[in-house]
Amino acid sequence: MDTVIRKISIGVDYKNEAMHYSIGQQVYGGHEISHILKDAEGWHRIYIRKGDEVMPWKGFNPYMAIAIENDLEY
Repeated sequence: MDTVIRKISIGVDYKNEAMHYSIGQQVYGGHEISHILKDAEGWHRIYIRKGDEVMPWKGFNPYMAIAIENDLEY
């Protein structure tokens, strides 16, 4: 079963040094995080939206320290 990722945190030290990205977060010059997806190769990819345009923004390989929070509203 696929799940919707609501938040992803990248880094070994979750509380002090990790980078945190959440759906709806404003980033990069007025863009908003629209999707966080895990692809078939295990990469986690973040997509951003500005207006009607959605584009890939960041990707994290499966060997990085990653913590995810799934969206529990289904």
